[in-house]
Amino acid sequence: MKKINAILITLLFVMLQYHLVAQGIPTLNANICGKGNQTIIFIPGFACSGDVWKETVAGYEKSNRCIVLTMPGIAGVPPLQTATISYWEKIIADYIIDHKIDHPIIVGHSMGGVLALTLAADHPDLVSKIVVVDALPCLSALSNPTFKTKENNDCGSTIAMMTGMNDDQFYNMQVGMLPRLVADTTRVKTIAHWGITSDRKTLGEIYCDFQNTDVREKITEIHCPTLVLLEPSFANIKPAIEEQYKNLKGAQLMYAAKGLHFIMYDDMEWYNKQLAAFIK
Repeated sequence: MKKINAILITLLFVMLQYHLVAQGIPTLNANICGKGNQTIIFIPGFACSGDVWKETVAGYEKSNRCIVLTMPGIAGVPPLQTATISYWEKIIADYIIDHKIDHPIIVGHSMGGVLALTLAADHPDLVSKIVVVDALPCLSALSNPTFKTKENNDCGSTIAMMTGMNDDQFYNMQVGMLPRLVADTTRVKTIAHWGITSDRKTLGEIYCDFQNTDVREKITEIHCPTLVLLEPSFANIKPAIEEQYKNLKGAQLMYAAKGLHFIMYDDMEWYNKQLAAFIK
């Protein structure tokens, strides 16, 4: 009888897990490596796999516990029913709390940088430091100074555009656009592959929500040390960049000397030097 009960309990547990996934309950993809007292969590940018951090992690896994995330619906990870900045922030915060991770350092690139900012603002006691790699609190305000967040943002057209392309069209669009984001052209096909293996509805929804995100006021609540690494072109508009970060007191804003948006690829030596000094 005990054996039968054990089998029934196991079966119920498996069915429960299946039910949770089917209902869209968060199942965050996290690749864990390395050992150490300090945990570093890496969050990639839009349409990017956690593999974007491969070279970065190699420099830290010998003395730190590294957790590399790939967000739901991205690069082959199963999607969830909802893809928004606030929801993705929630599932990362829940992951940290559920796994009892003690004050991790958060490193985020692009959209992942905004997730790092929102996480540190909404959960100031949860993280120890954050590193923002080429992200702004409100990207849309850079081109539209009067930008205001829409309360009821309709993402239907963006989702339709993303889902309306076939694989070849979507891949070609990425290959044509990526040279404006990464100077190291050997990376283009890899980044494009991450995009083509992502769920299009997820891409449309999260991109639309990201364009409607403004955390310029929210970052007032961030109290942990913050390093912001920015691409060289932003140095030409420093007043606008500093205005975006004016509410984040004590943040270190630093500008790369070369390359484009993927700083970890394009100015690797400088990037690694700044990151190492800040983390240590």
